[in-house]
Amino acid sequence: MAMDMLKQLSRSALPATFRTPAEIDQIRLLRAAGLVVAFTPTTSDPLALSGPLDAAQVFAITEKGRAELERISLPEAGQAPWGAHASGWRSKLPRAIRARLM
Repeated sequence: MAMDMLKQLSRSALPATFRTPAEIDQIRLLRAAGLVVAFTPTTSDPLALSGPLDAAQVFAITEKGRAELERISLPEAGQAPWGAHASGWRSKLPRAIRARLM
């Protein structure tokens, strides 16, 4: 379920704010795993400096988070992710990027 939230974040404009307890819990999990940079409400309230903390804010997806997104979006073994014409994908890239791949 947290991975679904990570996918949602990858398609959203950041920073993004989440207010429901379920969403906040998912953001906490992603943050604890090092997949996002986020502010989350604390479970204890030592001295609430600016009122109640009832929202989580996600500012960025980390490099580790992007790698995880790439890993979970890869197709199963034996499936062609780009259709039958997968062999010509490099020719469709801009010249500067093709040069880096060579």
